[in-house]
Amino acid sequence: MTNLASVKTLRKPNIFLFTLTEKVKRVKLVFFLGLLICSQYVFAQNRQRLINNWEYLKGDLGGIWEAVRPVKEGNPESVPLWQKVSLPHCFNALDAVDPDVNYYQGPGWYRTQLELKNPYTDGRTLLHFEGAGQKTQVYIYDKKVAEHVGGYDEWTADITDAVKEFKKTAVFQTQFKGKVPLSIRCDNSRDLEMIPSDLSDFNVYGGLYRYLNLVYVPKVSVDKIFAAASVDAKGVLGKLSISGRLLNPDGVDTVSVKIEVKDPEGKVVASWQNQIKAFHGDKALWETSLKNPKLWSPELPQLYTVETSITAKGDTDIQREKIGFRNFEFVKKGPFMLNGKRLLLRGTHRHEDHAGVAAAMTEEMITEEMRMMKDMGVNFIRLGHYQQSRIVLDLCDSLGILVWEEIPWCRGGLGGDTYKDQARRMLTNMIEQHYNHAAVMIWGLGNENDWPGDFNEFDEQKIRTFMKELNDLAHKLDPSRKTAIRRCDFCKDIVDVYSPSIWAGWYRGIYTEYKEASKKEFDRVDHFLHVEWGGDSHAGRHSESPDKALSLVQTGVGADERAGDASLFGGSARVSKDGDWSESYIVNLIDWHLKEQENMPWLTGAAYWPFKDFSTPVRPDNPVPYMNQKGVIERDFSKKEAYYVFQSYWTKAPMAHIYGHSWPVRWGDAGEQKMVKVYSNCAEAELFMNGKSMGKKKRNSQNYPAAGLKWMVKYKEGKNEIKVVATTKEGKTITDELVQEYQTAKWDKPAKLVLEKVSEHVSEKDNIAVIQVKLLDKNNILCLDARDYVTFGLTGDGKLIDDQGTADGSRKVQLYNGRAVISVNLNKGKSVASVKADGIPSAFVELK
Repeated sequence: MTNLASVKTLRKPNIFLFTLTEKVKRVKLVFFLGLLICSQYVFAQNRQRLINNWEYLKGDLGGIWEAVRPVKEGNPESVPLWQKVSLPHCFNALDAVDPDVNYYQGPGWYRTQLELKNPYTDGRTLLHFEGAGQKTQVYIYDKKVAEHVGGYDEWTADITDAVKEFKKTAVFQTQFKGKVPLSIRCDNSRDLEMIPSDLSDFNVYGGLYRYLNLVYVPKVSVDKIFAAASVDAKGVLGKLSISGRLLNPDGVDTVSVKIEVKDPEGKVVASWQNQIKAFHGDKALWETSLKNPKLWSPELPQLYTVETSITAKGDTDIQREKIGFRNFEFVKKGPFMLNGKRLLLRGTHRHEDHAGVAAAMTEEMITEEMRMMKDMGVNFIRLGHYQQSRIVLDLCDSLGILVWEEIPWCRGGLGGDTYKDQARRMLTNMIEQHYNHAAVMIWGLGNENDWPGDFNEFDEQKIRTFMKELNDLAHKLDPSRKTAIRRCDFCKDIVDVYSPSIWAGWYRGIYTEYKEASKKEFDRVDHFLHVEWGGDSHAGRHSESPDKALSLVQTGVGADERAGDASLFGGSARVSKDGDWSESYIVNLIDWHLKEQENMPWLTGAAYWPFKDFSTPVRPDNPVPYMNQKGVIERDFSKKEAYYVFQSYWTKAPMAHIYGHSWPVRWGDAGEQKMVKVYSNCAEAELFMNGKSMGKKKRNSQNYPAAGLKWMVKYKEGKNEIKVVATTKEGKTITDELVQEYQTAKWDKPAKLVLEKVSEHVSEKDNIAVIQVKLLDKNNILCLDARDYVTFGLTGDGKLIDDQGTADGSRKVQLYNGRAVISVNLNKGKSVASVKADGIPSAFVELK
């Protein structure tokens, strides 16, 4: 994937200004997070990530023999051809957002050769999968040693015996030179008897898209440790109950167990050890209590460490788990409480999806994304709609982000026994694997289970019966957490916490109805939490009249999403279909919601859907095809304007942002007054227009829009320089500035495309150029409200940097304010770029 950092400034530069102190704090925190993660994954040489030296084949083989048979160059056995890859890797890194094809769903193969050196006498050699999609089979040479169904839970393949047998064969030395061939088949083919449904609004990805680990353990080792930490609401007495499960395939009958509890500074505060009979299944090991434990919270996420040592036959296995002491409560018909105090949950959502890699996000990418959420002020996240990487949960623990995590029973209805068995298994695995995380407070059992389509039967009573079964299972596995579902009204009485579907101002109603709609739904259940609200915005598109579509929408009929509302075609008027999908509109919608949430004392919290744009197979007609564009950042981490609206309400570090950094040209009549908005958490701000003060404004969160930091000003024709100086209560100042053109010329219907290389944004180092298309009328006036689709093409030595799922990384895209950009890797050669749109002559430009 090409690094686009050097070319992003054309459309929307990152302008959030940190002070030196804030920069130092950020560096320290990132360094701390790096140490924390490294300590969890590299605490011993007996665990390593298998990242390099892999080969990948898209498609299927006739059998495992085709992956391992000896091959001479040029012989028929040399095909099909494999490509070199590194892990994590996703089948659909690019085709998930290819505008011309359905994304690939089928089998794919991976192979490598392992050099194994288990340090333990009679130890076990394991492959630990952090997630692989969606059905996986594992082979050592030509023997299948394990298989798994489910793309999101962790699982382990014990390859010890298969390796031992393979080493006895002649080919171990003659063909493989002392290495062990590992082959893995993944398959994400459509299957109605699997969850999640292919009707879901996200891709069901294939591949080894999370880390795969080679693990050496002794003859007896820790399989799982369950550390149940609790504390009273006042934080006076903490209790810790520890149970465990062993990996002991040879049946060793006596083990020594040692457990140490270390406080957040690393000091041992409790310990226990004993020699016990080895056990099968789960066994309660030890209970202890701590007076006045250091509490975990979003403001101060203090974590303890539980270190468990198992010694048998002279070898010791050590497992470390991070835990936290916190007390939470959803008050019946009331707010959310953490450690005895009300906490308004300020949330968002996450899909595991990113530009250029799809689901195969590296640890560095995940860390950056979670850091951006915390910087936006998030204290709560719903992980939709499946168990996510352990890296995500570790970061939620260390950053202080409360979690709702759910299984992928999402849409389609209810399948048969195979379907139900997978749901039970994935719920069990999710709870067991993430049981110790202090951040987790809710286990989600489903999403939009009222959405039929996968089966010829849709029986609400059968869905209710199975939902009750899952609810009981969740409480049996973990009595300390709550259960929840979103949008399945006929099951709302089953779970502990319910979220209806309220999309005020997008799929139904207008955004000023948000508080009323929420209170109505709040009164219908004992415990209410509003997850999923917001709307789509096409990055870089802005509007002088963003709320115009609201006049078409019927009011007073509720704001709950209904069947067909998500479609861009037919049905009643709604902003999602009839609006302009501008950043201007979504900023207004978000601003109103956040203003209202500050005056809803009964509200537990809400979570904006989602944090980042993500790919989806069910939205081919969106401005960026196959993208759900509701994020406050784009798929490549580029911030939209909405990011700063959240910061202005949710963060304490001083910030100020003039709306419109990705809006180069505003328009209107000469002398017309235009609103300039500043989003800031400072006490007051002063705006300067072309060097002249427009006056100071006091911030008041209830003064909509922009908490009162809004000015009506007159732009001059051409270039305008705008600056804000915001001041905190303590007298600290933060500045932001931008330059915008002002166009008074009126445009006629679109007539021609102009394609040009934006030379000042060519990166000589990376040999990357940016090209921009503009849509003009017959008089060469830019059509600033144009929303035509354009398609870029390229012939020659270069390559379009496309299939990124971003507004400036897609070869087919809707214009934003009459223009669009894309980058080209010139490959140190010559190319001709083209652009076309329906009914308008194509345009070309030579690149070199």
